[in-house]
Amino acid sequence: MKAGTDLAQIASLVGDPARANMLAALMGGTALTASELAMEAGVTLPTASAHLAKLSDGGLLRMTRQGRHRYYALAGHQVAGMLESIMGVAAELGPRKVLPGPRDTAMREARICYDHLAGEAGVAMFDAFAGRGLIAIDGDDLNLTIKGAAFFSDFGLDIEAMRGKRRPVCRSCLDWSVRRSHLAGSLGAGVLDRFMALHWVRREKNSRVIRFTPPGRTAFETLLREA
Repeated sequence: MKAGTDLAQIASLVGDPARANMLAALMGGTALTASELAMEAGVTLPTASAHLAKLSDGGLLRMTRQGRHRYYALAGHQVAGMLESIMGVAAELGPRKVLPGPRDTAMREARICYDHLAGEAGVAMFDAFAGRGLIAIDGDDLNLTIKGAAFFSDFGLDIEAMRGKRRPVCRSCLDWSVRRSHLAGSLGAGVLDRFMALHWVRREKNSRVIRFTPPGRTAFETLLREA
């Protein structure tokens, strides 16, 4: 089997408009039912079930049962990273759209990308961490520095636990709205979790939008200045 065959198979799974809408809905990191995903895709429930079966068989989704319900989620961080990268390419090369409305503005400002902060806030945070030497950029590689490990430990993150995971501690992720990198990996997820624990941010219901509380916005800006 040629290597291109697998690429074509994955591309065909993502390339269907209904399936693409389902995958985009799952980028919020929340598991959804077939009925919810059918609404996101604008298709009937039987059609959605057929699409979900193909995505699951293709390794892009995982399904869990809870009572009578089946919940679907992205299979993992690799799938989320692939989708975010595709969104970035689509934003760069796709047709120009009309000016987005207020909801799109909120998505550009701050949103969740699977489990980490994206949008203008995420890019600003990435730039601040890199500029202060907390993370080191070497081409496509991203590494946590000694200074960064101390800083994030003081911020309340368990860096040693992150290093024990198979997932990269820090990874750059192309932001499709800003078209620059934001912080992903265990560190990116841990930072957003910490923001939520400190009540600096909250997630808008039924949306990927992340809202900063007024005190949280001040604390976030201070963090970027003093990082």
